[in-house]
Amino acid sequence: IEVSPTTIKIFRLKPALLTSLAATSSRAFVFSARRSPPAVRNIAFQQVTSRSMVATDIDGKAIAAAIRKEIKDEVTALKDQNKVPGLAVILVGSRRDSQTYVRMKKKACEECGIASFGFDYDESVTQEELLAKIAELNADPNVHGILVQLPLPAHLDENAVLDAVHVSKDVDGLHPLNTASLCSTSTHVGATKLNWKDLSSVPFHIACTPQGCIELLDRSGVEMEGKNAVVIGRSNLVGMPVAMLLMHRNATVTIVHSRSQNVPDIVKKADIVVAAVGRAEMVKADWLREGSVVIDVGINSVDDPEAKRGYRLVGDVDYASAKEVVGMITPVPGGVGPMTIAMLLRNTLNGCRRA
Repeated sequence: IEVSPTTIKIFRLKPALLTSLAATSSRAFVFSARRSPPAVRNIAFQQVTSRSMVATDIDGKAIAAAIRKEIKDEVTALKDQNKVPGLAVILVGSRRDSQTYVRMKKKACEECGIASFGFDYDESVTQEELLAKIAELNADPNVHGILVQLPLPAHLDENAVLDAVHVSKDVDGLHPLNTASLCSTSTHVGATKLNWKDLSSVPFHIACTPQGCIELLDRSGVEMEGKNAVVIGRSNLVGMPVAMLLMHRNATVTIVHSRSQNVPDIVKKADIVVAAVGRAEMVKADWLREGSVVIDVGINSVDDPEAKRGYRLVGDVDYASAKEVVGMITPVPGGVGPMTIAMLLRNTLNGCRRA
């Protein structure tokens, strides 16, 4: 008998007869033989528990492209009303990664018909200069979204800069008032109920990456209501807001972090896992429940001498091993990343609608 993770091969005394038993689920199997079934009818087979199914990739590139097409159509309709959504992007310093992200955002704006305005500053820019420009953009009716590319140089007060952006133009969804709105459950009698199944209808800006995570789940047919969801990480950028969004969709949410105990055991109970901790391939296959759905927000570089650049990008989840266990998973790259920019465009469009 030869056993592999997906197949049991049984060799009988007669070499001519090979029976291959392939497990397709924990409750069923199929077999094939080189002879007709009557030749093997006296063989007793036991139930096999291994899986031959491999997880489905959640294609963030394709979903983001579909959303950008929807946004482009809506922008065209707004232009017929003489309204053009506008996004202002402030870049400080010469970090290559920040420059790349800004170029990508401007290109996406152009693709969708959104006007983009770029303001680049040397790393020596003062806090006063930056705040003055933000005040000017707050008052500009042609600007519906203001994005300050992070990180900022150490001499600038990042919180003060972000808080200076008017709440209605905070397309990053990081303003304290937008954060507070997201954390309001509105469960009390008389409260206005929001439609959390249509994030475009929510009357304030939601952080882009968490919003993108929910869109990936929705557009992949993943039901959130009543499910156990575990968020790994508690950052203001992803962990906390995505936990709130999952709760608004009536999932039972657990947040695990660097001080949590028995993290693998907690994650193992999850129907939905959102990994946003920033540690390369931290989440292993044996942490994950069979058939669960994994949204991998992490993007980390690891050395790879065989790669053209000498490194490759990986997520917070050990993708290769997890794919043998879970039902659906986002790849890295090509999963959550494209959605972040798509949601930035959506927030800018929503800002124009509400102006």
